This record gives sequence, structure tokens and C-alpha cells, in this order.
Amino acid sequence: MAALNDLINQITDTELRDRIQREVDRLAKQKKFGLVFEEHLPECTPLYDMPVKTGCQVMMRDSKEDKYVYTVLKLEEGQATCIRKGNKEEPVVFPVSDIVRVAEFGEPIYPYLKPLDTVCNAPDSDLWHTLIEADNYHALQLLEYLYAGKVDCIYIDPPYNTGARDWKYNNDYVDGNDNYRHSKWLSFMQRRLKLAKRLLNPKESVLIVTIDEKEYLHLGCLLEEIFPNARMQMVTIVTNPFGQERNQQLARVEEYAFYLFFGTASPVSQKDDLLNERLRNDTMGEAASEVATPTEKIRWERLLRGGADALRKNNPKLFFPVYVDVNKHAIHSIGEPLDVETDRETVSAPDGCVVVWPIKTNGVEGRWRCSPEYLRELVEKGCARVGEYDKANDRYSILYLSKATMKRIESDEIEVLGKDGQGSLMLGRAPEKEQLFSVKTVWNRNLHRAGEFGTRYIRNLLPGRTFPYPKSLYAVMDSLKIIVDQKPNAIILDFFSGSGTTLHAVNLLNAKDGGQRRCIMVTNNEVSESEAKDLAAKGYQPGDEEWNKFGIARYVTWPRTVCSIEGHDINGNPLKGNYLGSDRPMADGFKVNAAFFQLGFLDKTAVALGMQFKEMLPTLWMKAGAHGSCPTIGEEALDMLILPENRFAVLVNEKEYLTFAEKLEQHPEIETVFIITDSESGYRDMISGLDVKESYQLYRDYLDNFRINAARR
Repeated sequence: MAALNDLINQITDTELRDRIQREVDRLAKQKKFGLVFEEHLPECTPLYDMPVKTGCQVMMRDSKEDKYVYTVLKLEEGQATCIRKGNKEEPVVFPVSDIVRVAEFGEPIYPYLKPLDTVCNAPDSDLWHTLIEADNYHALQLLEYLYAGKVDCIYIDPPYNTGARDWKYNNDYVDGNDNYRHSKWLSFMQRRLKLAKRLLNPKESVLIVTIDEKEYLHLGCLLEEIFPNARMQMVTIVTNPFGQERNQQLARVEEYAFYLFFGTASPVSQKDDLLNERLRNDTMGEAASEVATPTEKIRWERLLRGGADALRKNNPKLFFPVYVDVNKHAIHSIGEPLDVETDRETVSAPDGCVVVWPIKTNGVEGRWRCSPEYLRELVEKGCARVGEYDKANDRYSILYLSKATMKRIESDEIEVLGKDGQGSLMLGRAPEKEQLFSVKTVWNRNLHRAGEFGTRYIRNLLPGRTFPYPKSLYAVMDSLKIIVDQKPNAIILDFFSGSGTTLHAVNLLNAKDGGQRRCIMVTNNEVSESEAKDLAAKGYQPGDEEWNKFGIARYVTWPRTVCSIEGHDINGNPLKGNYLGSDRPMADGFKVNAAFFQLGFLDKTAVALGMQFKEMLPTLWMKAGAHGSCPTIGEEALDMLILPENRFAVLVNEKEYLTFAEKLEQHPEIETVFIITDSESGYRDMISGLDVKESYQLYRDYLDNFRINAARR
């Protein structure tokens, strides 16, 4: 296109040139630039807990051979008469036990959170993490209702699409022989990242996505396309210093993490830069990390601006004389800027002084880094000085302290020892202050080894159970720490939670600094390909309880969460050793709580607020901040629900508003109120009389509150 526009500009006939340009512009709008991939059909969602009914859409539970979607025409004596969707072939009959109800893209579904389990290791603590077993696409849609614009950090470790059949698309594993596996992966990721975008706080948040060399180029382009306003960097993390051998390739030692910063978000300086380290073995035989802190000299910066465009003509206001007292070797005074037409040789220095101009080494007139007014302020504070005399070029250099260095002086990180003969500050390292460093974009820390502190940790927590390629606990903690170190109440989301390392890392981070950061994890409950074959051979199908208990969420993620919090392995044996980098015994666990939910779906014909209020409660609990244990109620009808321990209340019967308001006055700890009414004006009138932090209107029809999956892209 660029070459075509250049040719158009060479057309001398202006009318013809304009006509051709308009046609080219019209065609350009129809062409995709950047990353181009197929718009694959979205994944179908099996709804195992919804009954098969006449008229609904179904697929085979084991869809390896038959991947078609069918419409149920008739149910009779455990048999379903079905016809393939979009096909006029003869109907086919399936046993109801062999089929599962599905939701296709664009078909509305009605979610709820079904409590499965809890671990409560801190009954008096208000901190509750959550794990949601679900297809993350639908979970993200529900989370959008709960936390749109409120998430501080999203950390995800998506499938790397290595060709090793490690992820599914449309209920089938994608392997290296699939000609469209890259395109499917991009389509899969795009839908989820677009939803994730709505969850992040646009004013200050960070998205972290890990990947290896198989998709990092595609992923980088996709991230730039979806998040054009983000500041993006890629971090290289050494995860296996010994190298993972690849056939006819170099041994891989690293993986990558994309960091996307939104709004005012920025990395927090740390005690080490994550690049430099020396290794030792501790007494337990585990590899530990002893960081060799980089030495840092307190720098005085040159006032002369560098770069090709840092010339006098680029900004004449920054071309002015600095008068140096030769005897005192100090700045005497600062002159005013010269306009471009004035020859600097016309300027003379006071007696005993020489004139210093911003002249580059090649003799070209440059410019200073700051205005004369600001330089005078620096001189007054002792933050500007004369450098060494350059005999070869017969000139003095002018030095100053950067704003970053001055902030460190103000925070007492750098100590002012006095002033020298020039009147400039003498500086030293404050002995009682910890030195902090900017984290580098290459991490080489022994604690980031995935085998030692990922796979081995899983083995210790869950003897006999495996999970492919878990992250190092400490690598994930460091990844999060540089983002939420100064956000003790941050909300952290991982919707590819896998083995549950993120929640484990958040707990360790909270334990180190007393934070109350809350982690939300989402993972499916897929079984591995080999386990699926074994279970199928025994006569089990997806959705069966025997099948489900071997899925990722129930076999790995939740057990790890429980064991790490309570400080024992799955057999009840106390964990051995301490968390490295601290004296915290693993057997102590963590004083936190966690709730485990399954994302379920309600039958449209049975949905009504009066009937489903019980199912709504976990969703309302999460939206209100997940304070205290998730409440439960019976089947009886309620006029209102006052839950001070959960910090929220629900008005079910608006006729009882006055009583509701009186009860709220007795519980100032309640921060969130839900009012069920179809009248928006009535809602506004009622909420105006309540002193609460947040309020939400719920319609009497459940369908109007939480419907998801309606043709969203």
C-alpha cells in the first residue's frame, strides 16, 4: 500500500489523482492489516447439569467420531430421536445417556455458581479466594458482570500450542498435524482476551501472559491488536538452565512473559533486578537463591543533551551560557537563552569566569537538558556542579542530579553528607535503607526453575498425581510482586489457572508482607488424553462423576489449594521444609480461606427469581467483594436478606423497603445493597435513602440479570 500511495502522488492530473486515491482508500478499509487468521466457529459448550429436553441442541458425549450438533425431536423411554442441525437427513436415535446438551455461540445461557467445597483455615479472616470450575470463556462473561473495570492484575499461562495435544478446540484436542492449529489458537485466545480487557482497571492495571517460542510472535501481534493503548514489554525468564533438548534445535532454557501496562500502572522496584545471582545449595539439598546485589554508583548526569536532534536549532530556549568561576571551580551564574540569529561569540563572561556552552564534541551547537530557570534552582539546592576540566577539548562539563536521584534523596534512600567547595551536595548510601533496583527484562534466578519449584512442589503436595509443566512458585510470585507489591488489597485473576500456582503465590506474597490480596482462579475440569482413554475403556463418559473426579480442577487445582493452605499433602502428612527466601515452614500453611464453585447453567423454562434466588447468592457474594464465607439459604420465600458478616444485603420485596432501611441503619458494616425491582425510578428513589458504598438493581426475571453468551465476540 505504501508503494501504491507513492505512485499515486506522482500523478500530475489532480482530479485523476484524487479519484484514484478515493478508490484506494475505499479498498484499504476492506483489507486487514497486521495479524490475519481464520474466524473459526466458536467452541460449543457442554451443559452436563442441564436435562436433555425436546427442542434442545445436543452432541455426543464422546464426540471423537461424531462432532455434529443435533436437535432433539422426541424423547421416549430413554431414547432421543434427533436430527442433525442444518441437515434434512433421516432422524437418528441415540440413548439419552450418550448425549449431552450443548450451547452454541450466540445461544443465551443462564449461569450460576454451584458451591462444591471450601477450605477455611482462618475463620476470623475476611480473606476468601475463589476457584471456579468452568470453561473460561463463559466464566469471563460472568466475571464481567462481577468485576468489570475492577481487576488490578491478570496473570495467565495459556496453552502453548506446542502440537502435543495439550488443549482442546470444539471439544477435540488440537495436535501438530492440524493445518489450522495456529489459527484456531489465535481465535481461541482472541475471544478470551477481549473479555479480559473489560475486566482490567483502565486507570491502573497490568496483564501478564506467559508463552514459549511456538506462539510468542503471534501472541505479541494479537496483544498489540486488542490492546493498542497498552505499554507492552516482553520478559525472558530462564526456567531450565540445563536446557530442554529439542530434536535438530537448540536446547531451550527460557520462556517469555508479555507485560501490558494500562493507565498509570508501572513496575515496582525490588531488592534485586532478577538478572544477577549466584547459586548455592542449602542444607536441605534444594537449590536456593542468593542474589548478588548489583553495585550502584550515585550518578551525576551530564547537562549536555545527547542525540542527533538535540541541537540549538531544535530548541533555542535551551541554548544559554553557564559561567564558571575558574578559581573556585564552581558555577558562578547562568545567562539567558540566545536566539538563533545571535552569535555566541558576542557573549562575554564576568571577570574570573569562562563561558560554557552546550557544544558537542564535533563542534556543533547543541542544547542543555533543562531551562536556565530550573538550572538556577538546581544550583541553589546544590544539585548542579562543574565537572572535570577536559584539557583535550579545552572545556568544562556541567553536571546535575536527575529527578529520580533527587526523589531518592527526599526519601532518605540516599544520604546527604554535606556540601563540597562548590556548594554541591556530597552524597552517600544511607546505611539503614535497602537499595532498590529496576527489574530487568531478562530474569535468571535459580528459584525460577520449573522442574525444581514447579513439578517437584506438585509432587510433594500431591503424591502420585502429575501436572504437565507447572510454573515455579517463585517465578509466579516474582511476576506478581513487581506489579502488586504496593497494592495490598489487589484483585488478581488467573483464568488459565492449571495447577493453581497463582493462588499459592498470592498466599505466599500476602504472608510475606501482611497483604490481603484476593485471587480468583478459573480452570476447566478436562482430563488428560491418556486418562480419557483409560476412563472410556472402563465405560465412563464426560460428565460422569467418576470421570469428573480426575479432571484438572478436582484432581489437581483444588487439592493443591487445600493442601498448601492447610500445610499438608493429600495424605494428611505435614509438609517438610520452609518456603525459600523466608523462615516460613510449609507446614504452617496460610491463614486464609478459599471457596470452590462450579459454573452451572439453569434451564430457561425453570428460571424465575423466586425459584432461583438460592442459586444467585454465590454470584451476589462475589460481586459484593467475597467477604466472609459464602452464605446459604433454604427454599423458603424471603422479603429481604441482611448479611453483615458478608457486608451486603438484598431487598427481595420492595414493599418492605422501610423495614429494610431501618435494619441497614443498625449495620453500618454493610457496604453493598441489591434491590430487586423492575422499576428503575423506584430503584433510584429507594437507593437515595440508603447510606451504602455500592448498590445494584436486580430485575425480578433472572434472565434479565445474568444472561450470557449472546453472540459476543
